[in-house]
Amino acid sequence: MMKYYFVILFMFTTISVTAQDENKVELPYYEVPEYSKDYTAGTMAARMVDALGFRFYWSSEGLNEKDLAYQPSEGVRSTAETIDHILDLSYVIVNSTLKKPNGKVDKTEMTFEDKRKQALFNLKTAADLLRKSDDISQFKIIFGENEIPFWNLVNGPIADAIWHCGQLASFRRNSGNPINPNVNHFSGKIKE
Repeated sequence: MMKYYFVILFMFTTISVTAQDENKVELPYYEVPEYSKDYTAGTMAARMVDALGFRFYWSSEGLNEKDLAYQPSEGVRSTAETIDHILDLSYVIVNSTLKKPNGKVDKTEMTFEDKRKQALFNLKTAADLLRKSDDISQFKIIFGENEIPFWNLVNGPIADAIWHCGQLASFRRNSGNPINPNVNHFSGKIKE
């Protein structure tokens, strides 16, 4: 009888673990996707967003409560506030490629993991749309009635988010949780 009990317990445990694994969503940008064979405005812009996604993935991977609370000095954003800002920038980037106006996004119910996941998927969506585009001038930043050219997306939200990923890497080093040393930003891969 005890033997059957263990067999049934094993089966339920296996089914439960398998169901949890199937519910896990694989996040983009563990590594930078393979580069395009063609050099176009769209593939170049997509590669910039892919590089941002890779940097954000690794600068935010494995952050804990101590890391998120870290603030280098008064008047400077904490790590958690920097994550919020990067999420906001990711919305501006993806909304441009979706040709949608920007508006305030309610993040009050979002956990750190929710914010990280959303930012990564925003960047992946934007990069995929850019990669397929023959004319990236169609992707404008829209604030109300104002349409701002794609150029500003490059020197604005994309560059700004890359800058803030560097801050995250620095902040987490200062809070005692440095970035994975196997991250190779040059190749966009993880050293094994």
